[in-house]
Parts: sequence; structure tokens; C-alpha cells
Amino acid sequence: MKEYCGNYYVLNGELKNTQSFDTDNVYKGHSIYEVIRLTKGIPVFFNDHMERLETSVRLRERLMPAGSAELRRCVLMLTEKERKKEINIKIVFNYTSSKTSYLVYFIESSYPAPEQYQKGVRTILFYAQRSDPHAKVLDFRLRSNIHQELFDENAYEALLVNDENLITEGSRSNIFFIKGDVLYTAPDDLVLKGITRKYILEICVAEGIKVQFEPVNADDLGMFDSAFICGTSPMVLPICSVNEKYFNTSNSLMSHLRTLYIKKVEESLLSFTNQQQGL
Repeated sequence: MKEYCGNYYVLNGELKNTQSFDTDNVYKGHSIYEVIRLTKGIPVFFNDHMERLETSVRLRERLMPAGSAELRRCVLMLTEKERKKEINIKIVFNYTSSKTSYLVYFIESSYPAPEQYQKGVRTILFYAQRSDPHAKVLDFRLRSNIHQELFDENAYEALLVNDENLITEGSRSNIFFIKGDVLYTAPDDLVLKGITRKYILEICVAEGIKVQFEPVNADDLGMFDSAFICGTSPMVLPICSVNEKYFNTSNSLMSHLRTLYIKKVEESLLSFTNQQQGL
């Protein structure tokens, strides 16, 4: 899969044609990144992504090559040039021994079809764990291995299982299981603190929905009624199966969470627009 899409990208604050895109600026050395969803041409939860990017940089003991104001400018410059409305945009901080660079560019984006929100998606277990789950750092080898396994198994997502046989998170998402009226998810110290996950947890507090911060043992999947993944692209997406274990995809609690999350997205779009207009 090609790293970028579109006709333009931004390198160190300058708009460039993608004919000059050099993947060494992403994969050589060490890279920290964020992926932001554009909806109606507006970045969703932009400020949250900037906070997490800063956290990742701090955890890796690096310096910020660009701040949130500069990255906002780069995102707007790219979106105004390309006029894309529904797509993901990637921000990469790349560090090598000789230089530090920052890039902003569009990536191929696949969003679930309406049928998948109704019938759910197939997932598989993948036995691996991130070296630092709190920082969004590119791990090309792990990503390639997971991508191949997903292709071979015709699955949508891989759920990572650690050395203790505990399901922590998806390869590009967070995960929740449902038993009765209680949500189960791994504690913060075992996962990347996903922005969608953050807002789902806020909704749970506001709605009085019980949450148990406990990772699910891969041998105990049969104890749960339903499950869903959440993230930038899938939002709140039901799981129909994990390997050979099948789940209910019409769970009312899950549907309620998705509806309230979409409202949060709309509020985010309005907030970003108001900030641009100085309101």
C-alpha cells in the first residue's frame, strides 16, 4: 500500500507535489505520528490529537519540530489545496541522526460501510504487544506482519494479546467488551489512550454506564455478550466475531454509545470552525 495519496503534501511547512514524496522521511530513523479524520473537510478532535502528539514526543524524549498552531496551518493549507472532505490525514515527526522533519499528508482511508455497522466485522487474535503503548510510534515490521495476517484471514482488525494471554487493544483501535450492562476495557497503562476511547469513557460517566478497567483473557471470550472496536476511522464499530467466537451486534448499549459519540464529533467540528473564525 502506498504511504500517501493525493497530489500534494506538506514538508517542514512547505506545500509540495507528491511526486517528490520520499518515504525515507517516514521510515528512516524514528517516527512519531498522528492520524486525524477529516469530516466535511474539517479535522475531528484536532486539539486532542495535538495533545496526544505532544505526549508521544515527550515520552520518546524528543523535541517538537512544530507546534499545534503550525500544524493547524499545514492541515488547512493542504485541505484547501486538495478540497478533500472525507479522508484521513497523517502528521509525522521524523527523527534521524542528521535531521528532524515534519510531514502532513493524506493517506488512503477505508471507513466501514453501513452494513458493517449493522452486521459487525470479523476480527482475529494476534499475539504481540507494543514496546510503548502510550506513544504512537511507527513500527513497520509489526504493522506489516499484522496486515499480512488480516489479509490471509479476511479480517477487519487484529486484537493484540500480550504474554499473559490478555487482550489489550486492536492493532489500530481500542476495544470494549459488554456483559449485561457493564463495559470492559483494558486499563490505561496497557493501551494507547485512543481519542475515541476517551470520549466513550466520558459518555459513560455522563450516562452512568458502568465500566470495568480489566483486560479480557483470550480464553474467556465466551463470557461476553457483545464487543466493539473504536478509533479514528471505525468510530464505534460492532464486532461479529473474534476468531471462532461470535457476538451479538445489535446490542442496545452499543448503539446508544455510537449515537452519543457521533454527537461529540459534530461538536468537535463546530468548535474547530469557531476557532478558525475567532469566535
